[in-house]
Amino acid sequence: MSSAPLFVPDHTPPDRPREGALLFLARGMDVLVQEHADGIAIPTGAAFPELAAAAHYLGALDGVDCYAAGFAKDFAPPDGYKVVAARSLFKRVDDARFAVAGRALAIVEWDLTHRFCGRCGQPTLLVAGERARRCPVDKTPFYPRIAPAIIVLITRGDTMLLAQNAQFPEPMFSTLAGFVEPGESLEECVAREVKEEVGIDVKNVRYFGSQPWPFGRSLMVGFTAEHAGGEITVDRKEISEAHWFSTDNLPRIPPKLSIARQLIDAFVERVKGPAAP
Repeated sequence: MSSAPLFVPDHTPPDRPREGALLFLARGMDVLVQEHADGIAIPTGAAFPELAAAAHYLGALDGVDCYAAGFAKDFAPPDGYKVVAARSLFKRVDDARFAVAGRALAIVEWDLTHRFCGRCGQPTLLVAGERARRCPVDKTPFYPRIAPAIIVLITRGDTMLLAQNAQFPEPMFSTLAGFVEPGESLEECVAREVKEEVGIDVKNVRYFGSQPWPFGRSLMVGFTAEHAGGEITVDRKEISEAHWFSTDNLPRIPPKLSIARQLIDAFVERVKGPAAP
């Protein structure tokens, strides 16, 4: 059995040619891929040498260098290449490449939005030896920013609370989530978001795991919690509908790439036992 690809992150580009490196080209939430008879692939530096020359080093994937660069809105993909939503890479490339693509989205967005100092407006410069841009006038540093957010599965006995976000384009129920506010602990954020969105109180808040989530430049910090009181009252702003669901009567839920699905699957396994191999 072959092992999963190993990605070693780094920010200092090695002193070797970039022609054979993987070049993750991003624009907003889209990436450029190469189409071929067997599916899609990540382009190499040889296909876009000018972009590769100015790209940001991400690290090495099984010894192959990986770089990230942006491309303009009016960029016309050459024959054999296509701009696709980064989310669509899930299960079309291996998990390691999907994760590196997410990293590329964040790095390209950081580089684009911090080209000028937010304090004095001067053009910023890349800092050697670290992932940063710095103003040459007032020395203000700008690092890639990650917005921490909580995501929580609330349980009551053998049921779980799942909600439909008012902004979801398709009917789907998921766990509750929200961004952490200044001066707030993660646990306080869990209690506040749950109270605001569905009107109930929670107890026994426990850490579950975390997941970098580039589709919002955030770090999702997962928790489980138990119902402590109150009836579901949705806010109608962020949440349009919420219910208690049993493990035998689940609605449409998120795909397996998300930590929301991991939270749900873990609870189902706890209630029903491990799935048959």
